[in-house]
Amino acid sequence: MKTLPIDDVLPALRQALAQRDEAVLEAPPGAGKTTRVPLALLGEPWLAGQRILMLEPRRLAARAAAERLASELGETVGETVGYRIRLESRVGPRTRIEVVTEGILARRLQDDPALEGVGLVIFDEFHERSLDADLALALTLNGRELLRETPLKVLLMSATLEGERLSALLSQAPVVSSQGRMFPVDIRWGAPFQAGERVEPRVLQAVLQALDEESGSLLVFLPGQAEIRRVHEQLQERLGARPDILLCPLHGELELSAQRAAIEPAPAGTRKVVLATNIAETSLTIEGVRVVVDAGLARVPRFDPASGMTRLDTQRISRASATQRAGRAGRLRPGACYRLWSQAQHEQLAAHGEAEILAADLAGLALQLARWGVQPAELAWLDPPPAAAYAQARELLARLGALDERGVLSVHGQAMAELPAHPRIAHLLLRGQALGLGAMAADLAALLGERDILRGAGADLHSRISLLAGESRATGGSRGGVQRARQLARQLRGYLRGAASQPVSDPEHPRWLGCLLAFAYPDRIARQRRAGGAEYRMANGRAALFSDADALMKHDWLVIADLGSRQGQREERIYLAADLDPTLFDGPLAEQVSEKDLLDWDEREGVLRAERQRRVGELVLESRALPQLDEQARGLALLALVRRKGLELLAWTPELRQWQARVGLLRRLDIQQSGVSDWPDVSDAALLERLQDWLLPYLGKVSRLNHFAQLDLAAMLANLLPWPLPQRLDELAPKTLEVPSGSRIRIDYSQDPPVLAVRLQELFGLAQTPRIAGGRQGVLLHLLSPAQRPVQVTQDLASFWANTYLEVKKDLKGRYPKHYWPDDPLIAEPTARAKPRRS
Repeated sequence: MKTLPIDDVLPALRQALAQRDEAVLEAPPGAGKTTRVPLALLGEPWLAGQRILMLEPRRLAARAAAERLASELGETVGETVGYRIRLESRVGPRTRIEVVTEGILARRLQDDPALEGVGLVIFDEFHERSLDADLALALTLNGRELLRETPLKVLLMSATLEGERLSALLSQAPVVSSQGRMFPVDIRWGAPFQAGERVEPRVLQAVLQALDEESGSLLVFLPGQAEIRRVHEQLQERLGARPDILLCPLHGELELSAQRAAIEPAPAGTRKVVLATNIAETSLTIEGVRVVVDAGLARVPRFDPASGMTRLDTQRISRASATQRAGRAGRLRPGACYRLWSQAQHEQLAAHGEAEILAADLAGLALQLARWGVQPAELAWLDPPPAAAYAQARELLARLGALDERGVLSVHGQAMAELPAHPRIAHLLLRGQALGLGAMAADLAALLGERDILRGAGADLHSRISLLAGESRATGGSRGGVQRARQLARQLRGYLRGAASQPVSDPEHPRWLGCLLAFAYPDRIARQRRAGGAEYRMANGRAALFSDADALMKHDWLVIADLGSRQGQREERIYLAADLDPTLFDGPLAEQVSEKDLLDWDEREGVLRAERQRRVGELVLESRALPQLDEQARGLALLALVRRKGLELLAWTPELRQWQARVGLLRRLDIQQSGVSDWPDVSDAALLERLQDWLLPYLGKVSRLNHFAQLDLAAMLANLLPWPLPQRLDELAPKTLEVPSGSRIRIDYSQDPPVLAVRLQELFGLAQTPRIAGGRQGVLLHLLSPAQRPVQVTQDLASFWANTYLEVKKDLKGRYPKHYWPDDPLIAEPTARAKPRRS
């Protein structure tokens, strides 16, 4: 057995687990942790013959790890070492090490929370922070605490980890680190990536350059299957029939034989070019690779709370991922890594990738926690589920009938949680079984659980169902997907037990496909905006359209299974859908229909209309007029109109706006002085907030838009001031002020401070600026010329007389020589005329 870097730290790991029930192992890619650690711990006394469960984030990695472990023992898989993944299980009565995917463990914990017979759970590649791994760890720790009598040990292993955070999560668990063994890797930088630039031309150029410059096999990292397919085709054209170059795609949807061809060593005299997604980043060992070509991109699922949908976003990888990818080139001997971005762009990458739990659809997690009987706060998380996304997930579960009115798991929800499927798909399967449509439901669920088996062949799901049923033949590119879907459908049918409770009379009718899809995606029921058009409106209120002409456009109603959009696009593009018979809303889909009495304004006619609508989400099935209006509902509808259009609907006059400002001034001064005020808030915002208190009682005769202007707004506003505030208002914030000339001048309260615009000559003899509000507020004087034009603005009249008046006087005396301009304004007689009467 050849030595591996991890061998040096195995004694420390054994000691850590002998002393504690938790440990963290940090080891870079290629150190051998997946191959060595389970075997090294299998004979430990504390294990006492119990089993080891090792979690892998991907099916391909789980199968490969089990095969490597078995080969180290000189056995076949299914003896000491076995694995359980979706659609496949190879374990036997002697199996002591089970390699499982994370979703498998979460469901196993629900059936056996204490994990009886298991002594150690290993979370491999935990740095990938998948949602299933976080959930499985939280449930493992909780079940161990509550139900285990004998210790259950937990080991977290990763290539790059925040060891201190994980140690703290595991009660300050010891951290064991392996330095690994890495040969030098020569990093070769590319030109800066430009926004919108396609990645395939750069990858093609880099691969051809690497084949000329370097020896050994190449591992090429691409974001997804579409890019892999395009680069594969272009390389075939450029390399021709060179027998020394083997092109090997590698992703999770490939057949097992193709996956093995990519992982195994290249035959003598040949070199492999492995075109892989990030599946090859840490979880797999690919023999013979000494050159890496890294596009620097990954496709990541992101849940959009606004639409309730998950879409795959292509985004830059983190620096940690880039380091791991480059490390693939230095496992066996010195290597090279061609990074297709600049060194400056590399420094701008995030240090680590984001945990999936922070950006994922949490419906499955919420269902499992409801089955476990806990809220997120009761469990230990490295990153807790975001509250908003978790609440939205619970809302979906309630809509699917998984939660009762108390928010507790229902009988239907329990059945959903026991199925190995997303809650939407589980609901589809159970409802389909109840209608006697279990086989069709299983086929549809299998199609929805895999990538599209007929990419580019139109959006109609009926064609996929026909292909699955053998009614049409699968071409070379779709055979693998069809085979997997058939296998998954058989497995799902095995989960559906019992007779149908509400069997339909025509189970072979094609209309049931749309019905089943509507059970899973009630929010994606869609109605055509215009006959024969490409655009549809969904029950969630969003728009969706076909990019190209499609046969489904002849249908008024659809249910959309797969759609997506690019950033910034308003409409979603429809990729997969089925037509929907709207008569089903009076049958099995009646649960999707709600009735709503709607009172709203006909903007064109300017009248209030009342109707009762039957709706599917935001889509109106039918409506009929309501002759008898409920007065309360009618009033609330009128208030909603005022809120929407604003208070300008009412008969505001300049006088009423002044009244509003006067009250506002006194309220503000009180609050500034003592923090409280008897004066009510009569600002527009406050009035809109309290419409129900002051406006609703006066709306009895309003039925048209112009009736609002006929309301006695002055009386309504006056009622807002209790006695004696109306009298106090006139005292403290008078409408006018008497000036020395005897004139009463109107105060403008619309400005802050209030403005008194008065001719300069009328203030002769007044030494100080007038004040209001019991002396708490001085007015802002706009001193006017005889022509009523401002010559000075001041709040300090005394300073104006002393410092500025003489200059102003010179100017005014020249422009208005017939008027009276005394040398001493403080002893002069004020006048509203050109000159005082006595002069």
